[in-house]
Amino acid sequence: MAPIVKREAPAAPDEAGSGGATSPNTLLSTEEERITTDEAVTEAAAGSLDKIEKIGKEIADEVGIPPWGLVAILIGVGIIVLGICFCCIRRCCRKRRTKDGKKGLKGAVDLKSVQLLGSTYKDKVQPDMEELTDNAEEPDEAESKQSEVKLGKLQYKLEYDFNSNSLAVTVIQAEELPALDMGGTSDPYVKVYLLPDKKKKFETKVHRKTLSPIFNETFTFKGVPYADAMNKTLVFAIFDFDRFSKHDQIGEVKVPLCQVDLAQTIEEWRELQSVEGEGGQDNKLGDICFSLRYVPTAGKLTVVILEAKNLKKMDVGGLSDPYVKIALMQNGKRLKKKKTSIKKCTLNPYYNESFTFEVPFEQIQKVQLVVTVVDYDRIGTSEPIGKVVLGQNASGTELRHWSDMLASPRRPIAQWHTLKDPEDGDKKD
Repeated sequence: MAPIVKREAPAAPDEAGSGGATSPNTLLSTEEERITTDEAVTEAAAGSLDKIEKIGKEIADEVGIPPWGLVAILIGVGIIVLGICFCCIRRCCRKRRTKDGKKGLKGAVDLKSVQLLGSTYKDKVQPDMEELTDNAEEPDEAESKQSEVKLGKLQYKLEYDFNSNSLAVTVIQAEELPALDMGGTSDPYVKVYLLPDKKKKFETKVHRKTLSPIFNETFTFKGVPYADAMNKTLVFAIFDFDRFSKHDQIGEVKVPLCQVDLAQTIEEWRELQSVEGEGGQDNKLGDICFSLRYVPTAGKLTVVILEAKNLKKMDVGGLSDPYVKIALMQNGKRLKKKKTSIKKCTLNPYYNESFTFEVPFEQIQKVQLVVTVVDYDRIGTSEPIGKVVLGQNASGTELRHWSDMLASPRRPIAQWHTLKDPEDGDKKD
């Protein structure tokens, strides 16, 4: 009998895959699962994009902006946010650097600022007296420089005529004047006179709102012999014009004629100096305020005397009894005269009294109005304190007031005036 041979069944593949090969079915199933997962992700992304696109279209339709405009806006907002973040980070870094730098410099010493001490005990404890004196004088010099206030400068020209004994004075210009008005400017004009008599005074025109006025006005002092001129001082006083208050004096230039050579023409610049004494030389007589009103059709000139202030003391008791005299003049003849009431024992009288003169329109440019403040005296003769002359041949602030009145008919124009020395003829009441 033949021997029976047992056949072993083939070994099953290791499911764990530790030693055997992977079946093709398993690979196919894994690949299909991966494909389905990618497709799901793609479909989800496409769906979200569609939603975003729908939302964008809805917003664009509501706002009225095309989709590309919304994209541009979003990009711009993103850039701005990034820029702000960058600036904040940079600022924080700088602060850290500065703090670290300060910490590192705390212990540093400037060798230039270290002063070497002397070798002896006296030199170490007590410094040199000369150094102390120099250090003590430095603040005083600084204070003196600060106290020197520049008032500007004036250019003028002098021409003396030996044949006629006359001195021609030309006020050319001024520069770098201080601003005395609220707007940062001034309204300067110049008064020219000779000391010590001050009989004759001249005034330039007022230049509005300027700190560098150009005058180019010439005035002539007649009957001044050369020998007498050597004892006189020429004064240029610059004022700031103010219609409703006292005119402030900016400064002055004094030229002793004995110190200049009148045999030749002199043209030079001089620095303005502060005024000697309170208020200057021209404010001793006082100031007066009045208004002018002219009606051309009716031919009436109305003068309202308002008030006066800081009048000169005329009585023994240090006061005065002032009243105001208004005279209408033509060709040296007095046409009409009127007076205010007398205010007893005061240097700052208030009147508010009105006076009317009949002046035809064709005569208004030919008349003069003389306003004189007089101190009343019951026993003796009333003595004039000072006066103001307007109208024909007027100059300076008086000419300005008269011109403003003519330029504004039927309208009262009020202005302050500084009283000038009265002439001998005014003493007759």
